[in-house]
Amino acid sequence: RWNWDAYPVIMTTFSRLLLPLALLVAVFILLRGHNQPGGGFIAGLITSVALVMQYLANGVVWTQNRLPANMHPLIAAGLLIAVITGLGSWLFRHPFLTSTFGHIDWPLIGDFELASAMAFDLGVYLVVVGSTLLILINLGLLHQTSRQSKAMKESQKWKR
Repeated sequence: RWNWDAYPVIMTTFSRLLLPLALLVAVFILLRGHNQPGGGFIAGLITSVALVMQYLANGVVWTQNRLPANMHPLIAAGLLIAVITGLGSWLFRHPFLTSTFGHIDWPLIGDFELASAMAFDLGVYLVVVGSTLLILINLGLLHQTSRQSKAMKESQKWKR
């Protein structure tokens, strides 16, 4: 091993501080994605990178203790939201995934545009984050299993 400190204090501290900031940027990108560059896919990638940093900085066990173990419901919910949004336009005799919009005037925020594409972006966001976390969880389990098998082989070697 080239480094004696598996989880450096500076990286651990900064990754924990930057997680809320990354999530805030992801929400901003998610909300503006229906009219400007961004959307559910990019916001999902930003969130996924922030969570990958948690894995790198704090380790597999620490991060998995704080995340749900089963990502399949998250992926299914995102896919369901995206499909329902696409099929919703058929109810009004428009092509699949046709978007509509309206404006809401909020007291403190002001004029805010709501579009049906935002629901589709939310579904894509959930699918991207869920898929990435599912991959990370499986890679982490694979890493732990290989580490445990190496340790068992080493202990068996010393017993002989």
